[in-house]
Amino acid sequence: MKKVLVATEKPFAAIAVEGIRSVFEEAGYELALLESYTEKADLYAAVTDADALIIRSDKVTAEVIEAGKNLKIVVRAGAGYDNVDLTAATAKNVVVMNTPGQNSNAVAELAIGMMVYMARGMFNGKAGSELKGKSLGIHAYGNVGRLVGLIAKGFGMEVSAFDPFIDKSIIEADGVKVYDNVEDLYTNCQYISLHIPANEKTKESINYDLMMSMPEGATIVNTARKEVVSEDSLMKAMQERKDFKYLSDIAPNNATELLSSFEGRVYFTPKKMGAQTQEANVNAGIAAARQIVDFLEKGDETFKVN
Repeated sequence: MKKVLVATEKPFAAIAVEGIRSVFEEAGYELALLESYTEKADLYAAVTDADALIIRSDKVTAEVIEAGKNLKIVVRAGAGYDNVDLTAATAKNVVVMNTPGQNSNAVAELAIGMMVYMARGMFNGKAGSELKGKSLGIHAYGNVGRLVGLIAKGFGMEVSAFDPFIDKSIIEADGVKVYDNVEDLYTNCQYISLHIPANEKTKESINYDLMMSMPEGATIVNTARKEVVSEDSLMKAMQERKDFKYLSDIAPNNATELLSSFEGRVYFTPKKMGAQTQEANVNAGIAAARQIVDFLEKGDETFKVN
């Protein structure tokens, strides 16, 4: 009998676990759960005899891959997969997949919600501002970015985007203005919503010059990865611009200093909350389970990323 381990420091919603279990029971697989673990040793022990592994934001290092002697596939229930050592997985012939699009609406709603929260002064009882009529720049127009734009247009925002990997006509078909370079996006937008992955080209790419080029009332919302924003640049921009605001679903390394120095202008969710809805849990969890069955039974590698 094939064995699948679901290892989640931040567990799936119960309804999602039920759905995952149902998929594997139908396939005749054994399901093991490792939830809310705090020691890496627990993961090493649990993965030893697993044929497949489902994770969320958990880190699958070379050590985890090495410990999984029978491991054939790892599925990250979500879009980003920089928490998996792809080189180590490939070296051990372990297929790595993600579940693109399954968490997108949850992340998009969070991004807009954070904009409302900051625009209203964090609900401090004083007069804030509205999103209607404000300019929003979407940095990367993938699954999440597109949904952010759709929701923002419902608020009456003026939506623009920059994404060199998506055909301009596709973005324009959504009624979104396209900028040909990232500098113009930042120069012309009061709000920026970040949806770029963290890689060698994007890490710390959101720098001082981009931040300082934004119009009055500049606000950056980051539901992507903390590494894409230069923390030194962010600190300097916050010091020099009293109107600059930053919200993130991933607290930066200098979060404590930022919070103490710029109260009311920065906000970080207590834990990464982008995919923390029951709907997203169910969508991503069941998609991950089905992808594992399809791979192990049919060799389907549709969502392979390594």
